Amino acid sequence: MSEALVAIDVHKPDVAILDVRMPPTHTDEGIVAAVEARRRRPDLAVLVLSAYGEQSFASESLGGGVNGLGYLLKERIGRVEEFLDALRRVAGGGTAIDPEGVAQLFTRSRQDTRLKRLSPRERDVLALMAEGLGNSAIAEKLVVTDGAVHKHIRSIFAKLDLSPTDQVDRRVAAVLRYLEDLRRLA
Repeated sequence: MSEALVAIDVHKPDVAILDVRMPPTHTDEGIVAAVEARRRRPDLAVLVLSAYGEQSFASESLGGGVNGLGYLLKERIGRVEEFLDALRRVAGGGTAIDPEGVAQLFTRSRQDTRLKRLSPRERDVLALMAEGLGNSAIAEKLVVTDGAVHKHIRSIFAKLDLSPTDQVDRRVAAVLRYLEDLRRLA
């Protein structure tokens, strides 16, 4: 995050494009950098990219006004014309807020069931993790490769906002959230 802010300070771009999840923890450094960059340079246009709607981006960034502010889901950048249109609007002082991202934000704010962020296969993997199975056993049970299980687990951690730290075992935390959501739904 600090490298991004230094680059923005040194190069003084017209637009900064930031990913929500940046090093070192890959949690919300992009949001923090976007908010700080706009605090330092209110005229800076910022386009933030995310895998899914981020509640903290909405509450922190929109509080400072929406001129020159954009928020797109990463799936949109593959649609080059949509991405370029959003980039032009933001650079011109307008806004570009991904409608699907907004829908996700409202859905999550109405019902904080984290499991809804997960795909059906990710829910299957998490359920097997809750049974105490290791990656190889999960792969065998689901008839997929160990690599596929590892990919699903990384995605689960990201969608449940579990960043790597020495303080928390992400696997245990994911299972606890799974069990908490099951209890809430019961």
